[in-house]
Amino acid sequence: MIDQIAAAPISWGICEVPNWGVQLPPERVLTEMAELGFTQTEAGAAGYLPDDPSELTAVLNSHGLNLLGGFVPLVLHKPEERAATIAAVHETATMFRDAGAIYFVTAAVTTWDWAPREELSEAEWQHLYEMLDLVEDLVGAYGLVQAVHPHIQTVIEQADEVQRVLDNTRAGWTYDTGHLLIGGYDPIAFGRNYTDRIRHVHLKDVVLELSKPVMTGDQSIMQAVQAGMFCNLGAGDVAIDEAVQIMVDSGFEGWYVIEQDAAIEGEMPAVGAGPVLDIAASLTYLTSLPTGQAHVRVNNNEGNS
Repeated sequence: MIDQIAAAPISWGICEVPNWGVQLPPERVLTEMAELGFTQTEAGAAGYLPDDPSELTAVLNSHGLNLLGGFVPLVLHKPEERAATIAAVHETATMFRDAGAIYFVTAAVTTWDWAPREELSEAEWQHLYEMLDLVEDLVGAYGLVQAVHPHIQTVIEQADEVQRVLDNTRAGWTYDTGHLLIGGYDPIAFGRNYTDRIRHVHLKDVVLELSKPVMTGDQSIMQAVQAGMFCNLGAGDVAIDEAVQIMVDSGFEGWYVIEQDAAIEGEMPAVGAGPVLDIAASLTYLTSLPTGQAHVRVNNNEGNS
């Protein structure tokens, strides 16, 4: 039974990329999360919510929410960035711990400012493996759980890259159903074969045809998102029902984040309109699954302050 469903600001179109679209104010986003019944959220774009752990906790708690964790871009393949990467891990892990989070969601970016992907040398791959295992230990010392995130336009995007990291590290994973599919890795096979490595789940559906221009470099992620690449759960090419059933059958006790990247075009949507309607539709889909009785847990603060 799915009883731990969480939110993420990106589902409301909150993103650090310049000109991503209308950015809803935090008060509105957090209010809509609470009205849908969520009790947990990921942190979202850096600077959107307070960086100070006490302030962040107070803001979230005022809406009945707790911090689940967050997405952390790190440069893991470049030896010259080792010190900066370790410093970033400590800084973010300290904030997450002090705010009561659980998950440290690692994204292996090419550079700190998300430069285009490049082919890694074997030496760079070896350094990345070493760094992922180091991050596993570092965040574990803070009481956090690392969950490596396969993601388009990062170092760990394609199926062979995902497999390399699976085979050469002991790091835990974010089971992001949409990004796996876009990168060419069957998310159902991933779930069945690597359940023991999955620490965290991002439920993301995708219209695969709309991802192709991004993969060929003919379109930006934002343009594809605005075109509807990441759709409501159950409306795309990911077998969300099978992915959920795999995790339920495995006894997974972690959290399922509805991560439905949005980019709001035009004017500020009226209250009660906009991305909240898509998140509500995805919640309705999850509650309809035969694994069923899926619901948002409204009073679970385990592992959070």
